[in-house]
Amino acid sequence: MKPKKINIQWSRIQRHFIRFTWGGAWAAALPEGQRKNLTRFFFDGLFAAASDKIILTYLTVYLMTLGATRQQVGLLSSLSNFAAALILLPAAMLVEKTGEPKRVSLTAGAISRTLLIVMALLPLVLVPATGLIWVMLVLSLIRESLNNFGYPGWMILTGYIVPLAGRGRYFGTRNFVMGLSGILTALLVGQAITKIGEPLGYQFAFMLAAGLGFASTYFFARLKPPRKDQQKVSAADNSIKAILKSLKGQAPFINLCIYTAIWNFSINIAGPFFNVYMVDTLHFTAAVIGVITVGNTVANLMVQRRVGALADKWGDRKVSMIFMLLIPFVPVIWGIWVHTAWQAILTEIFSGLIWGAYNLTSFNIILSKTPEKQRARFSAIYQIVVTLSLAIGAALGSFLIPLIDFKGVTLASAAGRMLAAILFLFLVKDPPPEPETAT
Repeated sequence: MKPKKINIQWSRIQRHFIRFTWGGAWAAALPEGQRKNLTRFFFDGLFAAASDKIILTYLTVYLMTLGATRQQVGLLSSLSNFAAALILLPAAMLVEKTGEPKRVSLTAGAISRTLLIVMALLPLVLVPATGLIWVMLVLSLIRESLNNFGYPGWMILTGYIVPLAGRGRYFGTRNFVMGLSGILTALLVGQAITKIGEPLGYQFAFMLAAGLGFASTYFFARLKPPRKDQQKVSAADNSIKAILKSLKGQAPFINLCIYTAIWNFSINIAGPFFNVYMVDTLHFTAAVIGVITVGNTVANLMVQRRVGALADKWGDRKVSMIFMLLIPFVPVIWGIWVHTAWQAILTEIFSGLIWGAYNLTSFNIILSKTPEKQRARFSAIYQIVVTLSLAIGAALGSFLIPLIDFKGVTLASAAGRMLAAILFLFLVKDPPPEPETAT
C-alpha cells in the first residue's frame, strides 16, 4: 500500500475513533471545544476504571492477607460511608464558594491516588501485625473520603460536559470502554498477584493502580468546562441551613432520596462480604477472583451501548424498573447456590448484565433530578443519603454475619432490595412533558 493511501486510511481510523469517544455521530454538531471535552472525559474514565477495578477487586483481599478480619472489613465499609456523609456538604459548600468544581475534584483525586502508593509501600516499613492493619484501615478510610470530597464538583462538570440529548449514548460508550479496561486489568493483575505471591503481588497491584489513576488525573486536568461553572454563591446562600432550605418544593428529588436510602441500605447488608466469602469460605485465589470479576464486567459491557440507546428512546425510568426487579435475585443465588468457582462466574455474569443496565440509567436519573444551578449541593445531599444508608447497612451486616452467617445476610439483603424496587415504582416518576409551543 502506498504511503498516501496509508495516511488516508490512518486518518479515517482516527476520525472513527474520535467519533466513538463521543458516543457516536450525535455529537458532531457540537462546538469543537465541547467535543474535545467529551474525548478527554472518555480517556479520564478509561484510566480511572482500570485503577478503580484493582482497588475494588483486591483491597479486601489485600487487607485480609495482612491480617484483617471480616468484622474489620465490615467496619471499614461502614466508617467510610459515615465519613463521606460528614464531608459531602462541606465539599459542596467549598465548590459553591470558590466556583471551582474542577480544582476541588482534581485536588481530592490527586491526593487519593497518592495514598495508594503509601498503602503499597507501608508493609515494607511496618511489620505485619495489628498495628499495620489499623494504619491501613485508616489510610483506606481517608482515601475513600477524598474520593467523596471530589464528588459534588465532579457531578457539576459531568452535567456541563455531556449534553442531555446524548447522555445515554455517550455514557453507554464510555461505560463500555471502562468495563473493557476493567476486564483486562482485573484479569492481568489477578494472574500477576498469584504468580508474584502475597503480599508483594498486592503491593505491585496498588502501585499500578496509582499509576493508572494519575493517567486519569492528567486527562481530567485537561477538561475545559464552560464559564458558567465559575459562578460563586454568596455566603448567605452557602450555609448548611440555606442548603437544606433549598430542598423545599423539591418533592421529586426527596422521593428519589427515600427510595435510594432503602436501596443502598439493603445492598450493603451483604455488600462487603462477597469477597470475604470467596476468600475465607471458598478459598479462591486472587487469580480466580479476578476471573469472576471479569465475568461480571464482560456481561456489564454487553449491555452498556444497547441500554444507552434504549434509555434515550424509552426513558431512563422504564429501563431502570425492568432491571431493578431482577437485582434482588443476585444475593439469593449467592447465598443459596454458589459453592464453586464456576457457579460464582455464572452468577456474576447474570449480576453484570442487570447491574450494568441499572447503573447506566440510574445515573442519568440522578442528573435529571438535580437542578443544574444547584447541582453541587443537591448531588452532595443525594450522596449523603447514599453513604449513610450504605454505612448503616454495612454496620448491620457486620452485626448479623456472626449470627446468621453469609447465607443469612444475603437473604436479608435480597428482601430489602425487593422492597426498595417496589417503592421506586411509586416514588420515582418521569418529569411531566413540556407543553407544546403554539404556532
